[in-house]
Amino acid sequence: MVQREWFREWFNSDYYHKLYFERDEKEAQQFIDQLIHHFDLPAGSRILDVACGRGRHSRYLASLGYDVTGIDISPESIKYAKQYESDNLQFYEHDMRLPFWINYFDFTFNFFTSFGYFATLRENILAISTMAKSLRKNGMLVLDYLNVHYVEDRLVPDEIKCVNGTDFEIHRWQDAEHFYKKIDIPEKENKRKSFTERICKFGVGDFNEMLSYHQMQVIEIFGDYKLSSYDTKKTPRMIIAARKVIK
Repeated sequence: MVQREWFREWFNSDYYHKLYFERDEKEAQQFIDQLIHHFDLPAGSRILDVACGRGRHSRYLASLGYDVTGIDISPESIKYAKQYESDNLQFYEHDMRLPFWINYFDFTFNFFTSFGYFATLRENILAISTMAKSLRKNGMLVLDYLNVHYVEDRLVPDEIKCVNGTDFEIHRWQDAEHFYKKIDIPEKENKRKSFTERICKFGVGDFNEMLSYHQMQVIEIFGDYKLSSYDTKKTPRMIIAARKVIK
C-alpha cells in the first residue's frame, strides 16, 4: 500500500511545492484568463478545482468573483490553503477517487497533470467519475495533462535543479505504460530524501473513452497554456475540454 500511494507523502511534502510551485504566478494566471475568455465563464459560476494543492489557481479564480471550491488529498496543502478561505472560496481535504458534491458545479478544473498517478485504471476512472458527476448538465471539465508523445521524444534522463538553495537530483525513465521521475534531495549529515513519481501514458483516445462513459463529450483539445491547437508531436500539453451531455 505504501508503494501504491507514493503521492500521499510526496504531495504532502514541502519539497514538492518548492520544486514545482515556487515560481512566477503569471503563467498560471494567464492560463486561467485565457480559459475565462475562451469559454466566457459567467460571473458567479461555481467552480471545482480538483487536486488544488495549496490553492494558487483557486485563489486567483475567487479573486475574480467566482464561487470556488478546492479539494486535495494532501492534509498539509489544505491546511495551508484554508487560511485564504472566504465567502466565495472553500477548501476540503478529499480523495478525488471518491464522489464530491454531485451535480453542483458549472466548471470543474484539473490542472498541472494532477491525474493519472493511481495504480490501477479503475482508480483513474473513479477520479474521472468524480469530476463528471460534480458537474451540472452542460457543465464543463477542463483537464490539463501532459502530451505523451511530446514527452516521449524529449525525455531528459538526468538533471539537477537548484530552487532557492535546494538541489533536486532528477532521474527520468519510461516504459510502455508510464513515465517515472525519481527525485533525490540531499539533506544534512549525508542523508537523502527520495520520491518517485509515476504517471500513466494516457492519450486522446484514452480520455475520450473514460469521459464518454461518464456522459462527457470532448469538444476541444489545446496544446499549451496559450490555448494553441493540440499537435500530437509538437505541443507540450494536452488540455482537454469536455461538456457534460445528458440525453
